[in-house]
Amino acid sequence: MSLVELIAQADERGLAASGLACLDRCLPLLGGDDEVLRPLWAELAGGGGDWGECLEQVRGKLGDAGDSDLGPEASVTDEAALLARRMLDAAPAERSPAEVRVWADACSVAALRIHRLLEGAATDEAGESLADARREGRTEGVSPLVAAELRRQITVLELLAGHGAAGIRPALEVSTEGRRILRAVVSRRTRRRG
Repeated sequence: MSLVELIAQADERGLAASGLACLDRCLPLLGGDDEVLRPLWAELAGGGGDWGECLEQVRGKLGDAGDSDLGPEASVTDEAALLARRMLDAAPAERSPAEVRVWADACSVAALRIHRLLEGAATDEAGESLADARREGRTEGVSPLVAAELRRQITVLELLAGHGAAGIRPALEVSTEGRRILRAVVSRRTRRRG
């Protein structure tokens, strides 16, 4: 099943987990520590707390999530960080199905774009292949980093669809692996630039 179909069929918890997992994997771009999103994950697993309150705490810990002006000289990492900030900014304070569906879909697209940017894929043809990959559920024709992110997004949605709240822990594990990979990619880019 394609990523677009999985998002269309997901319930509210699956959608929130999907968006949160995308944000979690992109956390190295925001300078947050690995535990900053834990309250949101715990809330999804049914561990109490309020989604909106947890979200405000996360935003406070990650600092001002406002847009910055990216000029033509902005680095790829800066553009990727801006996309990650927008994911955080767009997170709905209420976990209503309609709002989290829009957020999950936007996070999916943003996370794939971030991975494409960091891998250095050509913008025009990569943009078309990303849309096709999301719609058709395939990874052929996309770069390895983007293909791995696409597979992670699909896995998270399948875990939640198949296991409900019990799928949160394995979804977090999938996200943690993706975060480590993205952190390594960002680190390599920084060393090359520095």
